Amino acid sequence: MSRPRGGAAAGVAAALCVLLLQSAATAAPRADDAPGGAARSYRPAEGSVPVTGAESSVDGPELERAKIYSDTIAPGQKKYYRVRLDDTSHAYVSTVLAPPPGSKSAILDGIQVTLTSPDGTTCGSSPAAYFGGETARTIASYASRRIKDSTTPCQEAGDYLYTVAWAGTKAGGGAKWPIELTYMAEPGLKPGADQPGAPTGWSSKAPSPSGGSPQKVSGGTGFNDAAAVEGGAWRDDIRPGESRFYRVPVAWGQQLFLRAQLANATSDASFFTVNGLRLSLYNTARGPVADKSTGYTGAPTGVDLGTAPAAYANRFEVGTDGAAAMRFQGWYYVQVTLDPKVPSSVPMTLNVGVEGTAQQGPPYDGDAEAAGFGLGSSVPGSGPNSTMRAIGFAGIGLGTVLVLGLGAWQLVSRRRRPAGGHAEGNAAYSR
Repeated sequence: MSRPRGGAAAGVAAALCVLLLQSAATAAPRADDAPGGAARSYRPAEGSVPVTGAESSVDGPELERAKIYSDTIAPGQKKYYRVRLDDTSHAYVSTVLAPPPGSKSAILDGIQVTLTSPDGTTCGSSPAAYFGGETARTIASYASRRIKDSTTPCQEAGDYLYTVAWAGTKAGGGAKWPIELTYMAEPGLKPGADQPGAPTGWSSKAPSPSGGSPQKVSGGTGFNDAAAVEGGAWRDDIRPGESRFYRVPVAWGQQLFLRAQLANATSDASFFTVNGLRLSLYNTARGPVADKSTGYTGAPTGVDLGTAPAAYANRFEVGTDGAAAMRFQGWYYVQVTLDPKVPSSVPMTLNVGVEGTAQQGPPYDGDAEAAGFGLGSSVPGSGPNSTMRAIGFAGIGLGTVLVLGLGAWQLVSRRRRPAGGHAEGNAAYSR
């Protein structure tokens, strides 16, 4: 192998600086992030494509792979879209419903998404996504099609129908609320490959939290600007009626443990909220994994959840424990919501634990990471590329980044290589 030239080494160092600067930028305080301000609205994806779903199935606009589309929906509406599926990939078509902060709803209001063949055959089950309270919040769900599976329909390539329908009452009146649509295609397995086995001997009970001071982080408004975090304790402030979003990298074989804790309220007002603190988790394709809540009276409280290990075979699981949704390696999205009845902003701590050794993935017949199902990839709408190691630099100042860039140039020029292999999460829990 020839020795890297100075220009090549400088290029690598410059690329590293860009990556670090991108990571640092995601952790910088937002101009609208001061405690006590108004709850922030969902931030749409940059470059999203405006689209209008049709009332008739024959007029539905096409949703292409790996693009983000923006539309609106009103209570009582049902909208049709078209997607073109191949006969080699698993398909996931998702919808995010993002009502403006403070919007009112009924407990069973939400959306129902379906993926069907032109003759009306349902390709896969997709439970409705509900707000679960009197105040609307960002919710998401997807409809899917498994390929090379004799037990499921819709195996042929061709045009299919994707529908987004309002579920529940019409509590929102005539308001049109934003929705965001995404179509992701996960490669199937290589011909003749055995189906990976399901993980065994795991527990969803969270280990004890480890010590240490929490790092400051500013959660995003949704999937597109979710703050990247890894194992550890993270400190944020959350406003009444607001959802804060974070994303965590989870490798094959790893479990995710989360604990959201509210501090005491500083207001002297007496109050009680049934779902004062809500903790939700979504997978790489924006499918729901788990959702838990607890009441809040102004005294410190918290809620936690644990997942199954991320495994390809989880997609064949049945039940309501969320194991089936832990079917990918990639970024998982954490949503923390504070009830709007809380009188003021509240300090919040998010403990993140990534447990387990990263394992080798399934024998994909294609590039899963390029399709958005990987740790080094950036899924549609998620912002700059980030890796597990890059997250740790999020709070580093500009001067330090430049010093690190210079160090990287020296390392490259000396032909030193970093150790290979997967990075393991720095768990916030200890056994």
